[in-house]
Amino acid sequence: MITATQIRGARAMIGMSIEELAAASGLPVDTVTALEKGEFEGEPHALFDVRSTLEAHGIIFLSSGNQDEGGPGIRLRARTSTDDGIRPENLNAANDD
Repeated sequence: MITATQIRGARAMIGMSIEELAAASGLPVDTVTALEKGEFEGEPHALFDVRSTLEAHGIIFLSSGNQDEGGPGIRLRARTSTDDGIRPENLNAANDD
């Protein structure tokens, strides 16, 4: 099971607001807020929806002990070679979205 801290950290890592996560996962903002406070009781489907949404945005959830002796954590999925984005030297006002 993922933790409330992992949810908050994952959302922050990808720059997503609570409102954006709620909309993307199809949940009310109050439910996402409760999950981020660790209030998982009676919300197993909501926890699954939030996790799935964050994973779709590139988050990998790590269980306790997956990396050395650390506790549960998060990381970003490695980019594929076809998803290089725009190189810094090619950034300009024309491609600023």
